[in-house]
Amino acid sequence: MKKKTFRLEGLGCANCAARMESAINELDGVNNATVNFMTTKMVIEAEEEKMSSIIEAAEKIIKKIEPQVIVKKA
Repeated sequence: MKKKTFRLEGLGCANCAARMESAINELDGVNNATVNFMTTKMVIEAEEEKMSSIIEAAEKIIKKIEPQVIVKKA
């Protein structure tokens, strides 16, 4: 398992953060994902070999829910 942390710049709503979190947790290979609205941090813990495709899928989920959010490596 590998853990990666990101900052979600422009994250605007706590409900959206919760929706992002539950959608990302459903992705194949994800062990645990958290989206913290207060700190605007997203932590993804997942299988290392699937991490890049998980990050890509997570970015699509985030853009769908809040198009203005910029995902940056923390």
